Amino acid sequence: MSNTTTKHPATARNQSVPNSSGKKRRDHANWPITIALILASLTVLVPLYVTVSMSLKTTGQAVSGEAFALPWPIDFSSFAQAWAMTDFPRAFTISVLVTVATVAGTIILASLASYAIVRNWDRKLFRWSFFYLLATMFLPFPVVALPQIKLTGIAGLDNPAGVALLHIMFQLSFSILLYTAFLRSIPDELEESAKLDGASTWQTFWKLIFPLLAPMSATVGIFAFLISWNDFMMPSLITSEPSMQTLPVVQNIFQTQFSNNYNVAFASYLMAMAPAIIVYLFAQRWVMSGVTQGAIK
Repeated sequence: MSNTTTKHPATARNQSVPNSSGKKRRDHANWPITIALILASLTVLVPLYVTVSMSLKTTGQAVSGEAFALPWPIDFSSFAQAWAMTDFPRAFTISVLVTVATVAGTIILASLASYAIVRNWDRKLFRWSFFYLLATMFLPFPVVALPQIKLTGIAGLDNPAGVALLHIMFQLSFSILLYTAFLRSIPDELEESAKLDGASTWQTFWKLIFPLLAPMSATVGIFAFLISWNDFMMPSLITSEPSMQTLPVVQNIFQTQFSNNYNVAFASYLMAMAPAIIVYLFAQRWVMSGVTQGAIK
């Protein structure tokens, strides 16, 4: 009976493989990059910790100047004060409606426009339309703020609906750039097969192409969500009615009342940040997936 034992393939793979010099090759951690990532993480985690800590303190603890001290005893009354002071439910609802309309409109319009551009790239009109949209990425909103204010006022869009429409228009160029890069990686043979089965161009897009765009749609959606949710300048300039303002503008309106109540101010900021943080935590894997897949043809 042979004494030779067979090693498990996984065990054999885990063993070090000698290189050309006869020495064993070992994987080493890249400490400079690791340290840089830790420092970059601290720039986000430390302010977040201060925000949470200050929001859970009493007014006396908040004004003591010890921002990094743990809140004890924990006090949740600052959230109730911020809720009532800023009329949080109304401002939150308006922000949600504006953001949802922005995300949906950006995904639908950008995907349709990108599909038309990519599949008609040999036509000069579509090609130059793409270059035109790219050029608008270098046009910031403050440059065209005054004409936009006048136009929205004339059209009766000096309200959250006008803000959502402008958010969509200003995010189309970047979203189309992402979609076109992703669409070029989808082979034309898929569409040809669908057309041979009798599908129209409209059916081909919605039933075949659009589902394949799910990773990039998630990427475009999260970018549109973050930009729309956190935007302050556009709603403050476009919306004429103070009671119809979004959360960032409402917080700025009540900023003077927060001057001596740091705990209430940080509680208000934390309530406004929470939806964006939650959405990003759930969707960040889609963001990386969409960006990497769109960069590879």
